[in-house]
Amino acid sequence: MSNQLLIIAHAPLASALKECALHVYPECAEHVTAIDVPAHELPEETLNRAKKFVHDLGQNSLLVLTDIYGATPSNVAQKLTHGTDHRLIVGVNLPMLIRTVCYLGESLDNLVQRALSGGVKGVMQLTSSAPQYQSEKTNDSNQHNHHQ
Repeated sequence: MSNQLLIIAHAPLASALKECALHVYPECAEHVTAIDVPAHELPEETLNRAKKFVHDLGQNSLLVLTDIYGATPSNVAQKLTHGTDHRLIVGVNLPMLIRTVCYLGESLDNLVQRALSGGVKGVMQLTSSAPQYQSEKTNDSNQHNHHQ
């Protein structure tokens, strides 16, 4: 798996999203990084932290997810990805992130489409029907139950 995922978002959202994704896919920990942007930090400082991550990354493909278009994390992410082969998606949500982490092994272009699809399909209006629960198998020790 050569794709890397970087989440740049307002603190503490980036770290919280990463923690949720790794709750479901702990085996992907080395491929998911979060950069929280605290309110007091200058954009240049955030950009320097992100550039260091990209430098240390080497030649791996990178998808950057950020929260709100036009805000500091988004602006930093745009500067980080400008003029590169890296991809950027604004408007990260948990369904998008889970879908993305699930398919990190695909091509970067396919990964972008998976992320967008997961983000859009994960947002829906529900009626007041009973909630749906995933069933758990308690007798199979090899079964991985991931609650989403």
